[in-house]
Amino acid sequence: MIRFQFVYDHRTEYSVKRMCHVLKLNRSSFYKWVNTREKRRLKTCSDALIGAQIKTIFDDEHGLYGAKRIAASLKADTRFGPINHKKVARIMKSMGLKGFTKRRRCVTTRRKPGHRVMPDLVGRKFTANEPNRVYVGDITYLPCKGGKNMYLATVIDT
Repeated sequence: MIRFQFVYDHRTEYSVKRMCHVLKLNRSSFYKWVNTREKRRLKTCSDALIGAQIKTIFDDEHGLYGAKRIAASLKADTRFGPINHKKVARIMKSMGLKGFTKRRRCVTTRRKPGHRVMPDLVGRKFTANEPNRVYVGDITYLPCKGGKNMYLATVIDT
């Protein structure tokens, strides 16, 4: 935190109690921050080492692996100790790495309960002996930019 760093830098000139009061900081929070500096530094170094390994796996898999798969790959490596997918995701986010995600399948038919179903007048026989006897149709969705759909309706004389 910037305010903690300010108090730390000026602690020889002014009293810590006075600066914490002026900056609206808890003195105990400041001292906790001071006492955990080394731990934070070690965590940053550890994250850098893990980040290098994550980058290697990410590049080996051509950017297809996400945090969960990379974490599974790292579990075999015992140098880093226990590591879960949330830590891998945090490090990947700080490095600007994003895995490939499949697009969700768009559900286009949602039947309401009690909605009537139209009868099959053709009886699933889509060929006819003579023209102008049986017409069949279908609607399909064509995805466009911006998440919108275009609709294509076809009618065929079987």
